[in-house]
This record gives sequence, structure tokens and C-alpha cells, in this order.
Amino acid sequence: MTQKFPMTKYWNDSCSIKELTYAIERGAVGATTNPVIVKGVLEKELDSYRDYIAQLVKDNPTKSEDEIAWIVIEKMAIDGAKLLEPMFDPKTGTGRLSIQTNTKYFNNAEKLVEQAVYFNTLAPNMQVKAPTTAAGIKAFEEMTYQGVSINATVSFSATQAIAVGEAVERGLARREAEGLDNSEINPVCTIMVGRLDDWLREVADKKDICVDPCAFFYAGIACVKKAYKVYNERGYKTKMLSAAYRTPLQWLEFIGGDMLMTIPYKNQVPFNGSDFEIEARMDKEVDPYYIKELRKLPDFIKAYDEMSVEDFDTFGPVVKTLTQFAGGYDDLVKIIRAFMIKY
Repeated sequence: MTQKFPMTKYWNDSCSIKELTYAIERGAVGATTNPVIVKGVLEKELDSYRDYIAQLVKDNPTKSEDEIAWIVIEKMAIDGAKLLEPMFDPKTGTGRLSIQTNTKYFNNAEKLVEQAVYFNTLAPNMQVKAPTTAAGIKAFEEMTYQGVSINATVSFSATQAIAVGEAVERGLARREAEGLDNSEINPVCTIMVGRLDDWLREVADKKDICVDPCAFFYAGIACVKKAYKVYNERGYKTKMLSAAYRTPLQWLEFIGGDMLMTIPYKNQVPFNGSDFEIEARMDKEVDPYYIKELRKLPDFIKAYDEMSVEDFDTFGPVVKTLTQFAGGYDDLVKIIRAFMIKY
């Protein structure tokens, strides 16, 4: 895909060195992390980190388990960033690694900005993720103004993505007004396509709303394609990024787009071995019949047509994913705690 359609770039959905190395060898130009990913890497590759964490605990006897956990999170991000650094091009954004801000700051723009500015110093090719909540939208403008290349996450809708694009443009305009260079700022906005599909199925089941089951596979895809079209029409600098895959459709439907895809290793392996036809589909609109079916669900209307920034924090997939990310962080701390008790 990356050879035939180089404008469609892909990132590895993990900071695992083993998985990132596999992805880079097959054309990946970036990577991403979040609390659940870091916890998963530690669980699968704990032997690789056991001595490091034990020594970290020994060298820092008064640090809390949270402080140790964040040192580990930062180390994983820095290690991944080093692997990508040889291909890093600040003009195009190629070679960046995303590190995620503390999920518990989802409602505090000032704390999100403070942590993002710090993370931006960890490596020259850092991208900083923050949730697309009401506070997150406020933070994205300030992060951009302060020179951080943002990655808007916990985002599931065209409405959130458009708000992100607008916030970034405000930050860029403030920089431009002060004569600051914007050429090395590479903002991206994620839409977690599969998570929106999952949520809408759940809502339809709970509320006994009958929707053509095929339509659910296109909810997230429709939101990405709509936001992508709006970005292009308005000339936004932010690039679309798709994530949270459930089916090959969520890869195939974006081929040919000037955008990014974050694909987990578990999906990359079967995709690379498949015989799917690699053709440009990004400009093909989702069947209007599916859109009509999906509009039976008020939450799809929020995702596709209209939702205020103030409603982002209570949007179902946002609540569910913030809860999962917070739980993933808590599980990560439990792993660290085991080292501290043993010591």
C-alpha cells in the first residue's frame, strides 16, 4: 500500500520495539502509545523490562508507584522515538511517535498543556496525544501555539475532528501573528473508527432500534471521510488519522487518502498476507442508504452531523474510552507496585 499510495501513511499501534521494528520494515513511518498499550507491552515483554524496573525502584526508594509508572511510560516512548528518529522529517511529520497525556487530566486544559509541553522535550520527534474533550479542545489551541505537534485522541466523530481542526488553526494563527514558524508543526486528529461502530451497536441493542447490521461497519468510516473532506475544503493543516480497527474495511476504505492509519501488529500481519486489491477508495462516499440507516441513532447524528464541544465529555464512546484508559493505567501501576513490594 505504501509503495502504490505513498500519501497514505501508516503507524504502528504500539511502542513495542519488536512490533515497531516489524512495522518499519514494511513501510510504517510512525507509532503511538497510550496507557492500555504500555500495560500490554509490559505484560507481553516483561522480561525485557524486569531488570530496568527493578533498578529504577532501587535507585528511587522514595518515589511513588505513579512516579515510577510515568518514568517507564516515558522510557518506552523515548525508545520508540529513537527507532523512528532516522526517518524523522519535521517538515512532513514522518518519523514521529505519539505519547499520551495523563487520562486523569481530561477535564483540565492547563494540566494537559503543561504535560504536553514537557513531553515535547523528551525527543525531537515527539507527538503528544490528548483527549478530545471540552478541555482538550481548549488545550489543542494552546499546545499548538506553544509549538507542540498534537495528536487528538479519544475522538470518534466528524464533529470532534472538525473542532480539533479549528482549534489547531487558531493556535497556528496566533503563532503566525507573532512571526513564529509553523512549518515543523504536524498536527493529526485520530478517529477511533471501530469504537464508534461498537458503541452504536450497543446503543441500538439497548434501545431496541432496528438498523441494517451492515450499516454499523460504515459509521466510523463515514465520519473519517466527512472530516477528511472538510479538512481539505477548509485547508486545515491537521491530518486525519484512523485507529481502532475491527475489520479490513477500516483499512481498505482509506487507501489513497492523504492521511495516516495507526494499525495494530495483530492486524498488520493478516493485512500484509492478504490478497485484497490495493486501490484508491478514500474519495468514494459511503452508500447514502447506510447513512440513512445510521441516522436512526441519535448518537450517530451527534457523531456525523452536529454536536457541541460542551457535549463531547458525555458522548458515550468518550466516557467508555476514558474509563478504559484510566483502568489501563491503574493496571500498569499494579505491575509497578509488584516490583516495589518485592523490593
